[in-house]
Amino acid sequence: MARRTKEEAEETRVDILDAAERVFYAKGVSRTSLADIATAAGVSRGAIYWHFQNKVDVFQALFDRLRLPLEDLATASEREDEPDPLGRMRELMIRVLCDLENDPQRRRVSEILLYKCEYTDDLGDLRQRMQEFSLECDVRIERTLRNAVNKGQLPSTLDCQRAATCLHACLDGIQARWLLAAGPQPLADQAALLVDSLLDMLRYSPSLRTA
Repeated sequence: MARRTKEEAEETRVDILDAAERVFYAKGVSRTSLADIATAAGVSRGAIYWHFQNKVDVFQALFDRLRLPLEDLATASEREDEPDPLGRMRELMIRVLCDLENDPQRRRVSEILLYKCEYTDDLGDLRQRMQEFSLECDVRIERTLRNAVNKGQLPSTLDCQRAATCLHACLDGIQARWLLAAGPQPLADQAALLVDSLLDMLRYSPSLRTA
């Protein structure tokens, strides 16, 4: 009986997140209340508070649901015993771009994150959380690039910190531009070429070399 209750609680949590995704996408995060989410999910506000402290926690859970399926690839590229860190990172970036087009949920949450989220007072520390996540991504990308340098996959003179900043910004920019333009061209079809152009930047750009 306890197991069934746990399963039902998890189903309710998923229903709440699915409803929040729909309402955030339709109204924007700042204009959505927990009551709106509860109505869309067909649950009470108490049920939401059972799983989440506030709207920021709901948003964080949506963001984590977007991020966690890619964590294995990201971690693999950072491991010192990974023989092909650059290949794992390439695979990860291609997957991110392909999923943006092919996975409706990833596309909606990405649009919410980029274009339907205003960092207003009622969202508390959400902006800080997103800033910390972005900085963490820079550190992890830099770690992967150093790993690739150590494996001889990138030039030994690569400025890994600067390169990580450029790579992260370029990948975010590709996604933001495609979403804003409502996908004028198929993204998945050109994902590999776009990613390879970014890796070429790391290999050949004089501006990404140490002094």
